[in-house]
Amino acid sequence: MSIFSRINEENRFVRFIILIVSLVINAVAYNLFLLPLNLVVGGSSGIAVITDYLYDINPALMIFLLLFASVIISFLYLGIEKTMTTIVVCILYPIFVQLTSPLVDVISSEPDVLLLVLFAAVLGGISSGLIYRIGYNSGGTSVITQILYERNKISIAKSGFVINAIIVLLGASIFGITNALYAIIYLYICNLVTDKVLLGISNNKAFYIITEEEEKVKEYIITSLGHDVTVFDVKGGFLEQKRKVLLTVIPSREYYKVTEGIKLIDNKVFFVVTDSYQVEGGK
Repeated sequence: MSIFSRINEENRFVRFIILIVSLVINAVAYNLFLLPLNLVVGGSSGIAVITDYLYDINPALMIFLLLFASVIISFLYLGIEKTMTTIVVCILYPIFVQLTSPLVDVISSEPDVLLLVLFAAVLGGISSGLIYRIGYNSGGTSVITQILYERNKISIAKSGFVINAIIVLLGASIFGITNALYAIIYLYICNLVTDKVLLGISNNKAFYIITEEEEKVKEYIITSLGHDVTVFDVKGGFLEQKRKVLLTVIPSREYYKVTEGIKLIDNKVFFVVTDSYQVEGGK
C-alpha cells in the first residue's frame, strides 16, 4: 500500500463526517449569500452563479456537471488515488446545494451587502480549511491547477489565481465592477480564514540565531528559559565563511524574553523569527 493510500485510510470515518459538515457549511454560504448576491468568486460555484442568471440552469446541476468533468480529467491525468477524494465531493456537494436551495429567499430585498460578503467569506474559509486539513480535494478548478503543476511545473497558487481571476472578470462583465470588488474582498478574507483553519493559530516561534556568543546564548535559552537548542553548521553565501546557527522553538508568550535577552548578550546578533504552527517530538 502506498503512503498516499495509507494517509487516506487514517481516521476515515471521522474525516468523512468532517467533510460532510464542511460541505454543508459551504452549501449554506452559497445559497444564503453568494447566489442571492450574484457574487462570482471563481471556481465551479462562480460559473454556476453566471449560468443561473443567464440561462436559468439549476446551480446544483451545473456544479455537478463541472465537478464531474473535473473527476474525469483528474482520473485521466492524476490517476485513481488522487481522484478518489474528488469523487466524494462531486457527489455530495451538489446534493447539499440542492437541499439548501430554499435559503436563497431568506435574504431581504435591501441587504447590507458588505456584511453578508464578510460573513460568507468566513464560512467559506472555514469550509475550505476543514476540507484541506483532512486531506480532501474540493475538485473543480483545483484539479486543473494540480495538473498544471505536475505536468508543467506551474505554481498551483499562480494558476489558481489566474483561473479564478478570469471567472471573476467574467462575472464583472455581467454583474458590474462593484460585484467584482465584493468578490475580491470575499476571496481575500476566505483565504485568510482558510489558512488559519488549515495551519491553526501559531502558539510558538522558531528562532534561527547567528551569534559570536554562541555558548552564552545557548546557556541563556537552556538554563534561564528552559528550552532546548539545536546547533547546525552553515556557510555564508558571500564570504563563504562557516558559521553555526542555533535553532530553538519557544512559546509566543516568551518572544520578548528571547529577543531582548539575546540582544543583551550580543548586540550584533543576527536572528530570524518565524511562526511555528506544529511542534512534535523532542522534550
